[in-house]
Amino acid sequence: MSAQAFVEELRWRGLLVQISDEAGLIEHLDAANRVLYCGFDPTADSLHVGSLVPLLALRRFQLQGHRPLLLLGGATGLIGDPSFRDDERSLNESATVSSWVEKLQTQVGRFLDFTAADGSAATIVNNLDWTSDLNVIDFLRDIGKHFSVNGMIQRDSVKARLERAEQGISYTEFSYMLLQAMDFLRLAQSEDCLLQIGGSDQWGNIVSGIDLIRRHTGKSAFALTTPLVTRADGTKFGKSASGAVWLDANKTSPYTFYQFWLNSADADVSKFLRLFTFLPKTDITHLESLMQEHPERRGAHRKLAQEVTALVHGPDAVVAAERISEALFAGDITQLREGDLLQLQQDGLSSSQCAVGTGLLTALVDAALCKSTGEARKLIQANGIKVNGAQVDDMARVLPFDDALFQRYYLIRKGKKNYHLIVRGD
Repeated sequence: MSAQAFVEELRWRGLLVQISDEAGLIEHLDAANRVLYCGFDPTADSLHVGSLVPLLALRRFQLQGHRPLLLLGGATGLIGDPSFRDDERSLNESATVSSWVEKLQTQVGRFLDFTAADGSAATIVNNLDWTSDLNVIDFLRDIGKHFSVNGMIQRDSVKARLERAEQGISYTEFSYMLLQAMDFLRLAQSEDCLLQIGGSDQWGNIVSGIDLIRRHTGKSAFALTTPLVTRADGTKFGKSASGAVWLDANKTSPYTFYQFWLNSADADVSKFLRLFTFLPKTDITHLESLMQEHPERRGAHRKLAQEVTALVHGPDAVVAAERISEALFAGDITQLREGDLLQLQQDGLSSSQCAVGTGLLTALVDAALCKSTGEARKLIQANGIKVNGAQVDDMARVLPFDDALFQRYYLIRKGKKNYHLIVRGD
């Protein structure tokens, strides 16, 4: 694919917000396989779904033969990016940030090809490597002298903070722009990297790096920004009822991750298919047509959930998520595996422990599913309780656990939607 066609593909997908010099960038990309980078600061021990847009953008460039550098901000993560934040970030300890960098290195490995033999193999770099021993005088003379304070305070990301009289901005965060620009210069000098991509909130920081590269090397560098995704209703993308949707399976289970995408609003599905999947244009337009013609089938929603879950957690996670969904919504739990039940526990499905031989009536009260054994009897009489998918009518039923799922679990269904997991207490 030509660079022109590739840029148009990015534009069709809604991935382009700003390009510093589109014609120059197209010429740059057409001339040879190039190096580009995107930075991710370690602000937690996992990236979240909002990070997928620039992360997958790196992968899209790699598929065109270009070599991506994924920069983890071991240094800038200690400072904090002020871009479009209402308040100052909390400063984290060096050991904490270092541990987060290590975890992110493992996490991002599944999204890029680090072993490609065609020269496009990805590399992870850490800006702490070239800043940890940086002399402050050298930094001020070699980097700081090229920045006008007047120009810096006009950047939207800084200006917004300065206009908040009760907040302002510290010199620590004010210096972030210089550090990011220095990163771009460093990679331009050591890796011949002349393209930086990032979220649209990074525009000012990136173009500052372009200017620094021009002053130091005389070369032309380029900036490309991707959107900060929001939902159709204007709410922040990547948040669920329980908080952020993380890429780490231990923080957000694959089942919950799958459900996040499956439950996307109709107005968002088309946009999300373009931004977060590698499906070709013909497939996406076909799914869009089907959604218009048969919205009740939710085929586009399901395809979106399948594609993104497979990208992040692998195809087995998709199978498990759909198995759990079928079990909970159709009431057939016979296909559930022990790992599925552990996912549900992780996701906050209510659970309680129970001793072997406890009566079901007592267990229902202990699980807070009923206020009293009398209420439990009435519920069973009304066919309102299922245990491991089977209707219960025996008031004297006990829980011996030899008939439990994996000899450990009873999945209780109260009514149509209320589930509770009783776990054997050892």
